[in-house]
Amino acid sequence: MEQGKFSRVKLVSKLSVVSSTPTEPGKIHKFSLLDQAMGPHTIHLVFYYRSNPFNAGPMSTDLDNLRVVLSELLDLYPTATGRLTRGPDGGWQVKCNDAGVRMLQASVSATLDEWLGSADTCEEKDLTMWEDMPQDPTFWSPFRIQITNFQCGALAIGLSCSHIHADITSAALLMKSWSELHRAQPLTHPPTLHLPQLPTTVASPTTTAATPPPEFATITFKFPSSAIEKCLLEVKKRCPNATPFDILVALFWSRIAHSHGAISICVDSRNNNRSPIPYAYFGNAFRSSVLKVDPDVLAGGELGQISDYVHRHVEGLKGDDFLGSLLEDGPELRVYGPQLTCIDISNAQDLVMYDAEFKEGEKPAHVSCRVGNVEAEGMIMVMPSAEGGLGRTVAVNLPQEQIDGLCEDQIIKDLEPTMIISGKRS
Repeated sequence: MEQGKFSRVKLVSKLSVVSSTPTEPGKIHKFSLLDQAMGPHTIHLVFYYRSNPFNAGPMSTDLDNLRVVLSELLDLYPTATGRLTRGPDGGWQVKCNDAGVRMLQASVSATLDEWLGSADTCEEKDLTMWEDMPQDPTFWSPFRIQITNFQCGALAIGLSCSHIHADITSAALLMKSWSELHRAQPLTHPPTLHLPQLPTTVASPTTTAATPPPEFATITFKFPSSAIEKCLLEVKKRCPNATPFDILVALFWSRIAHSHGAISICVDSRNNNRSPIPYAYFGNAFRSSVLKVDPDVLAGGELGQISDYVHRHVEGLKGDDFLGSLLEDGPELRVYGPQLTCIDISNAQDLVMYDAEFKEGEKPAHVSCRVGNVEAEGMIMVMPSAEGGLGRTVAVNLPQEQIDGLCEDQIIKDLEPTMIISGKRS
C-alpha cells in the first residue's frame, strides 16, 4: 500500500505459515540461468471467488482451516519457505530452512462486483501487498499470500513472489495444487523443483534506464468467445491456424503501430517439442524473441496478415532449441522488454488459472496477473477468461495517452469487450 494513499483495503493481521514437515538440514536450491535473469522482477496473481471456501472445515475460523492445508502444501515447495542467500559464485540461491511464507489477512469496503467495476490496477495492488527485497534478505519472505474479504462474503486470494523463484505458470499451478489438497484430491501436477540439465551460470544484472519513464496505465479487456470466433473467421483465409493470442496481439499492435515497430513475444516453453521442461516444473520457463514487421504493413492494419506474422513467430519459438537458446543468450539473457512485450498465458494446459477450485464446481470469478519492475515500452498479457472456451482476458499496460486511445478505438469497441479493474471506465 502506498504511504499516504487512501485505500478501501484494510490490513487486519500478519503471520507466517510454515511447512508441516521439516526439510532435511543443509538443503540448498540453485537457480537456473533463466531464474537468475528474472531476479529484478516480481509476480502478482489475484484469484477472486464469489464465496469464502475456508468457512467450512474442522477448525473454528476460516484462517485456521486455510493454514492447515497450506502447511501440507508447503511440504512440496521448500524453495517457497526458504530464504535467499548468496552462493559461492555470487549468485542467489535458496537456503531451504522452513522459515515459512508471509500471510496477510485484509478486508475491503466494497462488494466484489463493485470492486471489479471501480478499482484500477493501482488499487488492486493492495490485494497483493508486497515488500521489496531488503539489502539483507535473511529474514525476508519471497512468497506472500493475502486473504481479503469483501462485504458480500466474496474472497480474493493474492499470491506474490519474487520472479527468480517462479514464473506465472508455476504460481498458478501452486494455487491449483493448494485447491486440490483442500478438496482432498490427488495433485494433478506435483511440482518438479530441479532440472539438472538447465544451465546455472550467473546472469548479469539487467541494466535500467536512466531517464524517467512516461506515465503508464493499465486496462483490462474481457473479450467473449463470440468476438474471438468472429476474428478467427475473419483471418482464416490468410492465417488458417491462428490462435486467440495471435489475433489479439495483432489487433492491439495494429492500433498502436505508430509507437511500436517491434514487439517482444513471450511464450511458455513447458512441453514444447524441443524443450526438456515438464509442465509441473516450478521455476522459470518463459522465453522471448523480438518480432519486427514493416511499418507500412502495420499501418495498413490488415488483421489477417499481422496475425500470420505473429503466428509464424510463435511457432518458431516453440520449435527452437530451448537449452541452446539459453546458452546462446548467456549472461545477456532478457525476457521482458525493452520493446513492447506480449505474453501468452492463454495456452496453458487446461487453462490452469481457472482450475483452482477450493469448492467443487466453483471456479474463480476472475484472475488478475501482474509482473512487477518491468522496464519496457509496454506489456500486453493475454490470459484465459472465466467464461472458458475462446474467451480471453487481455491486460494492457501502456503510456496513459495510448491507453486513452485504445479505450476509444472503434475497432476494439466493435468486439464489445467488458472492461474491469480499469477504474471508472467500465
